[in-house]
Amino acid sequence: MLSLTSCPAPGTYLGREAPTPRTRLFPKGAEVKQYIDHMAEKYGLSKHIRLNAEMTSRHWDEDEHLWHVRLAGGCELTARFVLTAVGLYTEPLRPDIPGLDEFTGKVIQSARWDHGPDLTGERVAVIGTGASAVQLVPKVAEAAGKLTVFQRSAIWVFPKPDPSIPRWLRWLLARVPLTNAVLRAISSAVVEMLLVGIFLLGKPGAVIAKFAAALVRVYLRTQVPDPALRRKLIPDYKFLCKRPSVSNTYFRTYTRPNVELVTTGIERITSKGVLSSDGRMHEIDTLILATGFRLFYDPENYRKAPVRGRDGFDLADFFTHERVQAYEGVSLPKLPNNFFIFGPYSWSGGSWPGMVETLSTHAIRVITETRRRGATAVEVTPEANDRFLRFARERIGKSLVYTNNCAGSNTFFLDHHGDSPLWRPTTSSAAKRAAMTFSLDDYTYRTHPASAARTP
Repeated sequence: MLSLTSCPAPGTYLGREAPTPRTRLFPKGAEVKQYIDHMAEKYGLSKHIRLNAEMTSRHWDEDEHLWHVRLAGGCELTARFVLTAVGLYTEPLRPDIPGLDEFTGKVIQSARWDHGPDLTGERVAVIGTGASAVQLVPKVAEAAGKLTVFQRSAIWVFPKPDPSIPRWLRWLLARVPLTNAVLRAISSAVVEMLLVGIFLLGKPGAVIAKFAAALVRVYLRTQVPDPALRRKLIPDYKFLCKRPSVSNTYFRTYTRPNVELVTTGIERITSKGVLSSDGRMHEIDTLILATGFRLFYDPENYRKAPVRGRDGFDLADFFTHERVQAYEGVSLPKLPNNFFIFGPYSWSGGSWPGMVETLSTHAIRVITETRRRGATAVEVTPEANDRFLRFARERIGKSLVYTNNCAGSNTFFLDHHGDSPLWRPTTSSAAKRAAMTFSLDDYTYRTHPASAARTP
């Protein structure tokens, strides 16, 4: 059930063009967008999508068993059920560097890329060397007259196997759906084995992780002849303490004559550029911030856009003072009719779509059961939630993030409580089975007299 209070109707979502078979193992962004647009149109999602609609707050109405969702501009939606599908990274972080607001040149945030400025021949600085920087640094270096990259910590980078897909295989993928399913299963299994499997193995995984780190060092040697530069590009934390990345051009970019890697730290930013902590002034025209994101469990998200449930429950206060948690990564007590599609302890396997399908299966089962019982409110029990949290913390406590002593690596795998609430400590197949078989009696179902007559 969804009703509107002075809100404009959803706009037109353009996605009528049929997708073409992908051309590479790692599809280009345009191919991915074309596929998503087409699927939104094919399954009739277009008419339900409300673009450029920022949620500013939502609260649970116990009198009617409804969520009231307020949007920027003041309009309000009411909904029986809410699925929170904001993903892992919710908002790009602006670094707290003295003088940042004094810079008079162009400032571009990597996650909010401005395609207007022409960087050709300019003096450009990039702050950050995470996954976003791995993607943009090689491209910026090709255009910039001078590129300076400021690195706080290095990143483990593997070569990227990205062959083009031959025409015969593209023909097969387009006409034999089973081919797609088989390739998806194989790729997901390989990623899960190499990343999730090693991460969750703990001490045995540490041995494999050392081997993986050695492979990166060998790869780096083939890309960067200068040993001093290589030392700067090797992380001072162990493999899988942070998210690794893949690229065939990132390391090699630092050997270009117009690229400089600065590891001495930043003292401040001035109107003309960046003053590094060794006293050097780096004058620039454009500053690119690739400084990471706020994660979904960051309490600041819910101070900016409050989420308030039953009996005064406030999600910002909860994630501030209590351990980050959710039953099966989906539900929390005192948040009725609310389901996370990426919640605490839900990242399972190497396939993001697979994880979304698993969590959606859980939510759909609960919503279906709620309607079957004629109920208007459903909420996970504290006992079920506590049981899953004990299971998850016990299993994740044996993982590499703890056995590798990653606490000093500034990793987003560890939250402000020192826990690692991202990963579900099981295989993706185990997570899928759990989503299809968990007891529906782990939830309580209520029908409020004032809302019993409303459509569930």
